[in-house]
Amino acid sequence: MMVTDDYPKFIELIRNKTGIDLSQYKEKQMKRRLTTLRIKRGFENFTEYYHALIKDENLYHEFLDRMTINVSEFYRNKKRWDVLEQQIIPELLKQKKQLKIWSAACSTGEEPYTIAMIMSKFLPLSEIQIQATDIDEHVLSLAQKGIYTEKSLKEIPDDMLSKYFTKDGNFYQVDPKLKRCVTFKKHNLLADPYGKNFDLIVCRNVLIYFTEEAKSNVYQKFSDSLNHGGVLFVGSTEQIFNPGQYHFETAATFFYRKIM
Repeated sequence: MMVTDDYPKFIELIRNKTGIDLSQYKEKQMKRRLTTLRIKRGFENFTEYYHALIKDENLYHEFLDRMTINVSEFYRNKKRWDVLEQQIIPELLKQKKQLKIWSAACSTGEEPYTIAMIMSKFLPLSEIQIQATDIDEHVLSLAQKGIYTEKSLKEIPDDMLSKYFTKDGNFYQVDPKLKRCVTFKKHNLLADPYGKNFDLIVCRNVLIYFTEEAKSNVYQKFSDSLNHGGVLFVGSTEQIFNPGQYHFETAATFFYRKIM
């Protein structure tokens, strides 16, 4: 008996129901990842899986989690954050006293809290405002709680760890004063409107899952969202090989400055 591939139909159903367009993600990777999850949960095909996950909140959150690969830690790829702290932020602060910052696809919050810690070396916490967004409301609720395991804190400098975290059993709680620097909200990079006048946008280890066309659209939207001289910081596998196409110049490896 021939098995029909119902993944294209699944893409359509998900898009109509949730606004999430899986066709803008690399199909081979995404299909493989979701097929593994579907089989693990005992569904014979994607149609069955779809009808189950729209009724079951836990299944839906698990689907979002698998789709968006919520792997995060503080100061991930620390040398890149050193460049942000030692070169990019000082340059931006020469232009203006307060920076408008967006942590896009922020997952469970380690990234925006890392930005807040770095910014705290330059400004009082009361003057730091970071917008942090993600498509997955479940990870946003975890980010807002600000409770982390030791594993995700291994790269945090000791002075930042002692200053901004309280140990509680096996977990670490982010200081409420640092939490107040970050505002979390839901946002779909592939569908929702983007904000304007940002000085720094950080979006790391997300665009590698998008098709080339989707990636190009996102880069253009990031460029449109940045002020002249503003900087986009991307992940270590996401180098932009044609920055000029988006009115960027390379400010440092994985950092792109808007020039028009």
